[in-house]
Amino acid sequence: MGINKNIIGNLNRNMSHKSFGEINLNDEFFDSLRSDYSGFDIWFREKKDQDAYVQYGVNGNIEGFLFMKLEAEKVDDVQPKIVANRILKVGTFKIDAHGTRLGERFIKIIMDHAINKNVDVCYVTIFSKHKGLIDLIQRFGFERYGVKGGGDNLELVYLKDMRNVTGDINKDYPLLRTQGVKKYLLSIYPKYHSVMFPDSILATEDKDILKDVSHTNSIHKIYVCSMYGIEDLNYGDVIVLYRTATEGKGAEYSAVATSICVVQEVKDQNEFNDFDKFYEYASRYSIFDRNDLFKWYERGGCKAIKLTYNVALSKRIVRHDLIEQVGLERGKYWGFFELSDCEFNKIIEIGKINKEIIKG
Repeated sequence: MGINKNIIGNLNRNMSHKSFGEINLNDEFFDSLRSDYSGFDIWFREKKDQDAYVQYGVNGNIEGFLFMKLEAEKVDDVQPKIVANRILKVGTFKIDAHGTRLGERFIKIIMDHAINKNVDVCYVTIFSKHKGLIDLIQRFGFERYGVKGGGDNLELVYLKDMRNVTGDINKDYPLLRTQGVKKYLLSIYPKYHSVMFPDSILATEDKDILKDVSHTNSIHKIYVCSMYGIEDLNYGDVIVLYRTATEGKGAEYSAVATSICVVQEVKDQNEFNDFDKFYEYASRYSIFDRNDLFKWYERGGCKAIKLTYNVALSKRIVRHDLIEQVGLERGKYWGFFELSDCEFNKIIEIGKINKEIIKG
């Protein structure tokens, strides 16, 4: 299949991690925050040595901004008070929506930060008028908790408890439930892998391939293939992504396990009335272009796997180590196969996944 070059185009947007002092406070992006919060400029300047995530657009204008901070064991300026050992406050979270699922990319940054800092809860305060942002955070497990302030300054408080697993893949994201589910290895070609799974890009790859587009930003991914056995996947099954060998190099040390995903659903092409319906579904979170999808559709046996992209392995595991240390069979077909619990746990161990993400 081919990459959808029409989607990628010549976009030159990028995510940056900058100190407040490096960010242009006069960018019109901040006008609405200035309107909502009295003293915003003073607050912003006082943070000059602290860091935030900033998404820049084609013309260098700001399109997204995210600031987080760790709180003490009690937050008492909200009602009811929040009490936990480690608390992550999402201090400022604003995006100018432009159809690229940038909000999901920021949600992933928040969740990665929460896991890395081993926090118990995350919370955000937000005005009720920001319905799109509220819908987004609720989709990924933030629940209405309380309020902050009063009158015209009343904000709603939404909280996500990182200690609890509900069984809802979206709300639990990025937490992994590994008991009572099957685990698999799924291969993906390099030209699709790192654009769809940006946190899993290899150190040797060009970071310029990462653009502000839906299939890069989204937490959900749709991978299309025709491999035998895919139809056996069920909701909640866990996938280890295996990036196949780099072109011109041997698989032993260039093919690597990179990421952990969770299966949401699998759809066969025959579940759709025609190709247009199949394409409409598959292209929402996928990098594949229409012409190549049509060729595969015409060939038959096409399956679309919808996943959540939960975590990148801190240490990528090359094929050699997957065989020699994990115990995977060298001679089997490495496109798609089931992993034993022992093999999966070894991958988690060698890959140095933060154990806080595993919730039984």
